[in-house]
Amino acid sequence: MSPALDRRRSLTTFLPSEAVWSIGNRIGGFLKNMNDAWVSGIAYERFMGRWSNLVAQKFLSWLDVAPNRIWLDVGCGTGSLTGLILESYQPKEIISIDSSSDFISHAQRSITNSFAHFKVGLAQSLELDSNSIDAVVSGLVLNFVPQPKDAILEMLRVTKPGGKIGIFLWDYADGMQMLRYFWDAAVELDNNAREHDEGIRFPICRKGQLESLIREVGLGQVEATAIEIKTVFQNFDDYWQPFLGKVGAAPRFLMSMDQKYRQKLEDKLRSSLPIGNDGSISLYARAWVVKGTA
Repeated sequence: MSPALDRRRSLTTFLPSEAVWSIGNRIGGFLKNMNDAWVSGIAYERFMGRWSNLVAQKFLSWLDVAPNRIWLDVGCGTGSLTGLILESYQPKEIISIDSSSDFISHAQRSITNSFAHFKVGLAQSLELDSNSIDAVVSGLVLNFVPQPKDAILEMLRVTKPGGKIGIFLWDYADGMQMLRYFWDAAVELDNNAREHDEGIRFPICRKGQLESLIREVGLGQVEATAIEIKTVFQNFDDYWQPFLGKVGAAPRFLMSMDQKYRQKLEDKLRSSLPIGNDGSISLYARAWVVKGTA
């Protein structure tokens, strides 16, 4: 490890997703005494952050941004992607923006590195100067932006000529098995659940759609691929409990239903998930990733 990288790592005090997951398991009811932002952040890490972190590692390696660059993380969430950039990519500076004040608060608690600057803001109206950023990244957020094209145009506006833009999204339609099992079971019990299913709600998550969109807005040297990771749950509770956290479309849907429905859905998943002899559940998750230059 280079001295410069070692110094940057020493300045970084963020919690890896697996550490947050462990903390969330251990402290249980104590979370009720913590502020809502921190609780919300931990709930997200338990539900999705631990898996998006694995995708982000591969994504950043594929994006291949040189050291000493100014980065922008659009839709930074709890700061997982920002933390990885600080740890391994030696940024000159990184600006991290999210529309959720709870997530920004969580990220600021977790990451105290002076190279990182967190702020609440919208992807489709970035309050940044044009041609001011070397590398823009956005992980798992464009599905939730009313007009994804506007957000990408904003990314393009703030990026320096020749700078890199990289985006990744879960393949909710076919490739995110933890959710596919959930929604298929939910719809079987109540067809109205279809209107909450991300695979139906977010057409941009389907194969080729994200690549077409970034070509349409004018990015150059466009490349696209898929990243797959294993999502191994220790047991059924490791799979099920994060759905009770009210953070994310599926958890919010689940907790809006009555206890009788929740119990039926839990029973259905216990019978449909591929539970191994040791109780573990081995699934996979796929993300579509794209990159291009301004």
